[in-house]
Amino acid sequence: MERWNKCTAVVTGASSGIGKAIVKDLLKANMKVAGLARRKELMEEWRATLTEEEKNNFHPVACNVASQESVKKAFAWVINNLSGVDVLVNCAGIYIAGQATIMEPGEMQDVLQTNLFGVIYCTQQAFQSMKDRSVDGHVVNINSVLGHYLPNNNAQTTPNSNVYAPSKHALTALTEVYRQEFRGLGTRVKITSVSPGLTDTEIISDAARAAKKPLLQPEDVSSCVVFALSTPARMQVHEIIVRPMMGE
Repeated sequence: MERWNKCTAVVTGASSGIGKAIVKDLLKANMKVAGLARRKELMEEWRATLTEEEKNNFHPVACNVASQESVKKAFAWVINNLSGVDVLVNCAGIYIAGQATIMEPGEMQDVLQTNLFGVIYCTQQAFQSMKDRSVDGHVVNINSVLGHYLPNNNAQTTPNSNVYAPSKHALTALTEVYRQEFRGLGTRVKITSVSPGLTDTEIISDAARAAKKPLLQPEDVSSCVVFALSTPARMQVHEIIVRPMMGE
């Protein structure tokens, strides 16, 4: 991680869970980190638990990644105050339970707007900053194992994830699109997709915890991000799939 010393990372979904764990690991690597989330107050709360140096390097920024205007405003602050973006971690995501056949379409649109278009909005802003400064940056998309397969539920079980898996399948394809575009546009910006299995975050239902299913911890996913960022310039880790032991 030495190459990223004093560089700037933007982490979305930074108020809790995986995003929070990633912010903490990047701060330990002596990076400046802008945490983007709707709940800025939560970021301010746990910022108080950091060391003084980490506090100085962590910058909570209110942002709703589902809004292009909100994203533009947040990245403008980062670029004006932290010089530019060197690393982007797209971690923000939502899950709304329900069946695609009967639930309110607007709720499914919210999932797509956050999980897919939020990545698009943020990556456009970050990539432009990297390209303008000729920075060999890195974009990391926090995906899901559901971006690669759909579980085959038994006939008595009705799935309730509606467009969550399709949003992650789209992110898998989009990651490859970005890899080819970054190369084709003459840059050496890297792209990595990290696809965790069931992880102990706010998205996980109480029923899943009560069933004592094997779970990853947010720190496990963050370690994958740190590994990808730590690789030498000559190699690009395109996809990491990580599952809990004895699970899924």
